[in-house]
Amino acid sequence: MSQEVTLLYVDDEPINLTLFEINFRRKYKVITAGSGAEGLQKLEGNRDIIVVISDMKMPGMNGIEFIKKAKEHYRHIAYFILTAFDINKEIKEALDQQLINRYFNKPFNIKEIDGAIQAFLRSI
Repeated sequence: MSQEVTLLYVDDEPINLTLFEINFRRKYKVITAGSGAEGLQKLEGNRDIIVVISDMKMPGMNGIEFIKKAKEHYRHIAYFILTAFDINKEIKEALDQQLINRYFNKPFNIKEIDGAIQAFLRSI
């Protein structure tokens, strides 16, 4: 079942995009975007995306801002934030408002992220 799952990973650091894709491409169809704006374009062009993982700190539009915009049009998607920093007020509010399903710390833990994706898939 996992191979047919399409996920979008958004991060402004090219090395992070590459590392994420290498670690998850055997299990999921991975689409990457280098900014929130590009992430919105990828969502528009790929209606089969059901999981979005976004870096928090990005220039122009941070991860929460990107997810707020994305969720206006794509409510069926599970959204996750990845951050190199501790949980902050903005992430806590996003969790409390159920804007995001969870947040993960960088460097990312493959098993933790995969477990959260699998838990979401079991819930739908």
